[in-house]
Amino acid sequence: MITLSEFARRRKELLKKIDPNSIVILNAAPVATRNHYHEYPYRQNSDFYYLTDFKEPEAVMVLIPKRLDGEFILFNRTRDREKEIWDGYRAGQNGARKQFGADEAFPISDFEKKLPELLTGREKIYYAIGACAAFDKIILNALNTVRAQIRSGVQAPSAIADIEPILHEMRVFKSPAEIVLMRKAAEISADAHIRAMQTCKPGLFEYHLEAEITHEFLRQGARAHAYTPIIGSGANSCILHYITNEKTIKNGDMVLIDAGAEYDYYASDVTRTFPANGRFTKEQRAIYEIVLAAQLAGIKAVKPGTEWNQIDIIVTKVITQGLIDIGLLKGKLNDLIKKQAYLPFYMHRSGHWIGLDTHDAGRYKIKGKWRKLEPGMVRTVEPGIYISADIPGVPKRWHNIGVRIEDDIVVTKKGHEVLSRSAPKTIDEIEALMARQ
Repeated sequence: MITLSEFARRRKELLKKIDPNSIVILNAAPVATRNHYHEYPYRQNSDFYYLTDFKEPEAVMVLIPKRLDGEFILFNRTRDREKEIWDGYRAGQNGARKQFGADEAFPISDFEKKLPELLTGREKIYYAIGACAAFDKIILNALNTVRAQIRSGVQAPSAIADIEPILHEMRVFKSPAEIVLMRKAAEISADAHIRAMQTCKPGLFEYHLEAEITHEFLRQGARAHAYTPIIGSGANSCILHYITNEKTIKNGDMVLIDAGAEYDYYASDVTRTFPANGRFTKEQRAIYEIVLAAQLAGIKAVKPGTEWNQIDIIVTKVITQGLIDIGLLKGKLNDLIKKQAYLPFYMHRSGHWIGLDTHDAGRYKIKGKWRKLEPGMVRTVEPGIYISADIPGVPKRWHNIGVRIEDDIVVTKKGHEVLSRSAPKTIDEIEALMARQ
């Protein structure tokens, strides 16, 4: 659990990073309509949540450094008994102050009216430029209102800046409390993958395994998937973002499951691949061993000081050499890597940041150079090989074998911790687990 004091610390840290005499404005995520009269389950904007802990829609956060009446202002919905009967509890303005630490709170209906007053005397406006066209318009209208008073001696902001680069750099580094939540999310995901392996058998539909994963998430208190789960069997295991999950699983298929729980707003991202019948064929085993070797080599390199791109280089080298060893690529290793001959089989990078979002905020390069890993960063390592039937010149025995193995890794002071390590991934572990069905 993230404490109220940690959210307050984040706001203080952000205010230290912006220009003096500025104002920060962030709006909550909008409600999304699914179909007539029904909405998608609400999920707060990650940046907004990161600074406030506030999970209701129709809200705006304003931060003003050294403001006499308080630096943290929250505009949110008022209490409304009739609407709360239908849709649930609202914090209201008293709740915004008492539960979330706002110095001042006002009804969201007052935001546009009060915004020019809050902008007056400020030199720069920070907000998520371009993220919401309607909010852009509100900010600019308020700015123009203040500018119209310049001849009366009013000082209007003279600059607008995007808050996201500053805020997202903060989010790259996870606190101990955040890592606790991410570890829990990864452990729940690992249990769900184990459940799917134990359940799987030829004749089931892919969505049967999706149901088992969802069940385990909910059973352990993860109320949502961090992303739409991928349950691909046979040819579908070679489709990177396959989410239809409706094909019958056949004997001899490989099953690729990319599914991660979101626990208290923090994501996990875990992928495991296994044979539908519990036993790897010779070809499946060969491809799997290459991918596992690549992943283990990539994970080994996750430590302070390693450049981000170094993991990609390591993984690509292992995969390319493996494809040479089994005869799917011919030539010298360095020449094949230089020509990117591996791309028909391995076409994505080795990982990404993970945190409040599955593909989390944060830059991968600083001033044009790949950044070095530091303690508190969390990334995935996820190599794969995908041999679809339409790759020219590939013998049929290799067709429709798709393998990806993915774990969530936190960088520690002395190396790394694999948060999702309890999900089996060696061939012996997988076959032994599935034999106990």
